[in-house]
Amino acid sequence: MDQEIDRFVQAILVACDPSQNALHHQALEYLSHVQQNAHESWRLALKVFVDVDPGTHARRYHPQARFTALRMLDEFFDNRFEPLDEDTLRSLKESVLSYIQSEYVYGPAESSATFLRNKFSHTLTLFFLCTYVEQWPTFFADLFSLIRDGGSSQPAFNRHVSLLLFHLITEISGEVADQTLKAARAFTAVRHTRDGRVRDAVRERDAAVINEAVLTVVADAAERMALFRKSGTEKAALDEVVEVVDWGVRTFASYVGWIDINLTVTPTTVPLLFSLLADPSLAIRLATSAALLKIVSKGLKEPEDKLQLIKVLSLDQVIDALETKTRAQQIERGSNEDEGEESYREALGKLLNVLGIEISKLVEDCAKPEVVAEAKEHLNQILPVMLRFMADEYDDTCCTIFPLLQTVLANYKRSRKVSPGSLDESTRSFLTSLLDVILQKMRWDKDDDPADMDEDDITAFELLRKDLRSFMDSVLTIEPDLVTQAVRTLVLHTLSAYSGGVPVEWHDAELAVYLAFIFGEVSKSGGKGRAAFCLAPAVPKDKKKEVDYSEYPLTPHGEILLALVQSGISAYPHRAVVMQFFETAARYGDFFKVRKDCIMPTLEAMVDARGLHSSDMSVRQRTYYLFHRFIREGKNEISSELAISLLEGIRDLLSIQVELPKLESPEDDLLAEAIKNPGLFDSQLYIFETVGILAALLAKNPERQASVLLSIVTPLLGVLSTNLPLVKSDRDVIPFLQVHHAIMALGNIAKGFPDYPSPVPEGYSFAPLEVFRQVSQAILVVLEAMNVFKDIRDAARHAFARIIATTGSHVTDLIPPLMANLLAHFEPSELVDFMSFIGLLIHKLHGDLFGVLDELLGPLNTHITNLLSQPVTGTDDGLTHADTKRAYLALLTSIISPELSGVFVSERNKNALEPLLEDVCRLAQDTSDPYIQKAAFAFFSRSVQVWCSPKSPTPDPYESQRLPGFERFVYERLVPTAFSVLSSPEFNPKDGQMLMVLLEIANFLQVVSKTRTTEAQEFFVSVFLPSQNWPADTALEFATKLRDLDNKAFRKYFTEFVRLSRSHVSS
Repeated sequence: MDQEIDRFVQAILVACDPSQNALHHQALEYLSHVQQNAHESWRLALKVFVDVDPGTHARRYHPQARFTALRMLDEFFDNRFEPLDEDTLRSLKESVLSYIQSEYVYGPAESSATFLRNKFSHTLTLFFLCTYVEQWPTFFADLFSLIRDGGSSQPAFNRHVSLLLFHLITEISGEVADQTLKAARAFTAVRHTRDGRVRDAVRERDAAVINEAVLTVVADAAERMALFRKSGTEKAALDEVVEVVDWGVRTFASYVGWIDINLTVTPTTVPLLFSLLADPSLAIRLATSAALLKIVSKGLKEPEDKLQLIKVLSLDQVIDALETKTRAQQIERGSNEDEGEESYREALGKLLNVLGIEISKLVEDCAKPEVVAEAKEHLNQILPVMLRFMADEYDDTCCTIFPLLQTVLANYKRSRKVSPGSLDESTRSFLTSLLDVILQKMRWDKDDDPADMDEDDITAFELLRKDLRSFMDSVLTIEPDLVTQAVRTLVLHTLSAYSGGVPVEWHDAELAVYLAFIFGEVSKSGGKGRAAFCLAPAVPKDKKKEVDYSEYPLTPHGEILLALVQSGISAYPHRAVVMQFFETAARYGDFFKVRKDCIMPTLEAMVDARGLHSSDMSVRQRTYYLFHRFIREGKNEISSELAISLLEGIRDLLSIQVELPKLESPEDDLLAEAIKNPGLFDSQLYIFETVGILAALLAKNPERQASVLLSIVTPLLGVLSTNLPLVKSDRDVIPFLQVHHAIMALGNIAKGFPDYPSPVPEGYSFAPLEVFRQVSQAILVVLEAMNVFKDIRDAARHAFARIIATTGSHVTDLIPPLMANLLAHFEPSELVDFMSFIGLLIHKLHGDLFGVLDELLGPLNTHITNLLSQPVTGTDDGLTHADTKRAYLALLTSIISPELSGVFVSERNKNALEPLLEDVCRLAQDTSDPYIQKAAFAFFSRSVQVWCSPKSPTPDPYESQRLPGFERFVYERLVPTAFSVLSSPEFNPKDGQMLMVLLEIANFLQVVSKTRTTEAQEFFVSVFLPSQNWPADTALEFATKLRDLDNKAFRKYFTEFVRLSRSHVSS
């Protein structure tokens, strides 16, 4: 045995020392083996833990070895649900009790290795759990017998044994009753049953004894603690007694939720707890507040019992007094923050919160009027205290009562629905006070500066504001006028004070502007558009420009925004205030349509050093977007002269801003990271688009417009010509980015111009077509030289999409060389973007794109066929294939139109039509991707409409596109394909995605029927359905429904038909 122990101890010491490389792994393996055989090795572990050196009377083995021994015993006890044999039980009991007596009653209580105390209490808990019910019913009695000290000069209770018992009882409570702990480990029915039996046995046998012992020790220690403080006993002795009280109260809190309330709430315990709730020791106060919280939240069957508990505790009065006291202390401390005392106020807030929620449950859920009436009185008493906690300058304390406030407001809202009349005075007074607190807490801390705060602190404040907003919205639902009036008064008062020269703190100014920003959500009674800001009569849309809205009075929201602009708050010397002003101006563009005199001061603020020309890059970055939004919303109110002035004012901002990101690792690609994270340039793109919007406003003077636009794009074209020769490879990062960014900027300038109309109305002012042609040609030159680079291909595609949207068919001749360069080098993932780009061109150019598509279709099919023939080697490949198929089908469906479907049967492409249709048939039969199946049948429906249209005496747009013989392909190939999909074993019509395929097939079949009429009816009744062994009457019914029902009714019929058919087949 001794040799085995020595080996065990040596292995532990080696395992704790990774520097012993040769033996470390062996030691770990050995210890793992011992632990797995704990049913045999427990004796060895017990001996290592309890053995004493005969010479020194100290523990024989190293603390780390003893700790590991306890872990071995844990393994032996834990998950043990069978009784121990008598010898094992006797050996363990004797060793444990002997150890406690020698180490805790007469010894130092592991003072040289204090970590063993907690570990031992856990091991003892596990021992208790597997023996208490049937084998060691005197567990507590045996331990309590050790707690009293014999000498009269000593304290009545042994401190070390008391603390051990406190830890032990707390551990037991955690194991058998703590739902959080139980949820954290895997559920086993046998353990759940065992824990329940232990809990019931403790309640029946020892709950009263445990509670009496704990409270007796706490009361004795509290009495000695008071004597020590009075006599000025040295701190070390006082701290020891404080620790006993602290742990005693924590222990009380651990079991108060699962034993009889009559044991824990008595005429003795309540005064003891309340005295400790105001104790000088912070730890004791926090422990006591947690204990009271557990008492208050304890579930009781009868509402009267809960109400009686609340009355007995009188916590509302106690917390009221303590809140007043701690708030006075907080004020007295001033700027000297005491985190400990603030945590106590936070604990009191949590206690009040739970008390209030329990009272609210009585108000809402109890059916007895007398209980409800009394509960309401208690609730009304704590509401002012709740508001005082909410008003605490520390947000953590403020947030403690949010659940209670949410409950109270929810109750008010329910009551409001039942009785929508005027509010009673007490409720109105409470809501008014609540709004005052909400508005106060919505302010930033005066000593903070968002520009200097870390992201977590800013996020925390924004979340607080969000919560406060939700409470404000609740009050808005209950009594809208209270909210709108409170917000309006605060905003107008602050803005009036500022404009009158009265000093206004930055956080008050920011709050006023923020409230103006959210007022549109607060004042939901207003109309939309101009009606939200101006009380004008309804005006037809085409007459609005003729109305002078300045003659009409403003709504409250309009008044606030007018005061906002006229106050000059945009000049406030604090970034947060100015940025909130810009956010507000950009949000409410319609206001500036009813008070046009506010446009200029707002634009001046945005353009000067407060905004676009700020020295703070983050300000510029955000203002680029806000300025763009403001101009876009209000462009119809901007004259050509003002547009010219603004263009000149921001011309210096149009130089390309290239930023190189910091790489996280040397392996990162600098160019790829710079494209992905372009920094300021990403926001600068908004400025280029805004330039396009402003230039478009000069349409009445085409020559001037062209001149201005040319003056804007020429420097960017210069960037292209200067940097293009410098790019030899993707390692030339700066010139590469200059070229890339310049192309993107040119595209965004075009984006600012209105889309080319179709059809073109009479007198339409075209964009400067020659300038855009020059830009397009320059981009093509760059693309031809750099088409090996994906980022340049992407940028060129981006720019051309916007230029073509602006110029329409006027640059169609440049599309073929564009396509050739885009397809000269490409990555598989680019095909999807390319086909989306072609789809956009089809949408914009219609028949003007015929020649381009005629040339493109063949090469594109080849590229796609080659890509899809490659094996799928991973998830990315699978996604690329699926996305390509979807984009391809979408493109084919776009081409099937009266103007473009001839592309498929042109001299260049007609031989490829049948293989193409066969490819789409295969996609339609692939049940692994229902989305692609649906798209394939949508394509076939469109094909039937265009190519199978019968001759008609009336004008038919599809007549010239009719494809002779295509109907045979429909009957012989497509219809059988549709029915084969529906009968496939993999097809599940109950699946949501496959249901969409079924509905698309229904559409397709009905298109065939409606397009070919009698011929289709005859085909289904006499040819196809009989070939599928359908009974004649069923075939006739189906074909009749197909012909006569509208689309919605047929889809419903067909869905049920397919489901019934499949269920009959499966059964």
